Amino acid sequence: MSLSAHLEQLGLPLVEQQLAHPTVAGIAGGELPEPVFRSWLEQDYLFLLDYVRVFSRLAWQAPDAHVGDLVDLAHATFHDELSLHRSLAAEFGADLEGAVKGRPCQAYTAFLLDAAASYPDGLAALYPCMWGYSTLGIRLAGKPPADPRYRRWIDTYADPGFAGLTRRCAQMLDESGAEPARAQHFFLEGMRHELAFWDVPA
Repeated sequence: MSLSAHLEQLGLPLVEQQLAHPTVAGIAGGELPEPVFRSWLEQDYLFLLDYVRVFSRLAWQAPDAHVGDLVDLAHATFHDELSLHRSLAAEFGADLEGAVKGRPCQAYTAFLLDAAASYPDGLAALYPCMWGYSTLGIRLAGKPPADPRYRRWIDTYADPGFAGLTRRCAQMLDESGAEPARAQHFFLEGMRHELAFWDVPA
């Protein structure tokens, strides 16, 4: 079994916890109160700006075979995911420019940026976000909500293109020479941050 596949097995219980979280369940049903999703969009926008920085920091360290993929991931995050947030922000009245990081966002971005000082550690730390959102998107797309705004968010992460980026992240992690115990530590810590991120600050 590859390292990434092993980590995914370990992460599945935490994905199930995310699916049961009230914020995720509200998105799944299209019934999440608008102020909650508005706040979550603001936090995730700030998170994604730092996520681009994580990819960029890793690209600087990457072997030649991985540089282009990490640049592509940074580009897709900055242009595709952040574009979705700007579009949804307009519909939900979110203030992306005036948003301030809540505690979960501060803790998660600090963890990722610190982990990215090491190439294999950084890949293991960021993999929960890629794999977790791809998994959530695919699961939630099986019974999409009627509200088109929430459905658009789900469709972004259920998209085969996003799944392809996730698979490439897994391949790079497997090729990184990561020490399995360290990779497991950083992956599970990332998964815990993923779960905590759904606790939307008031």
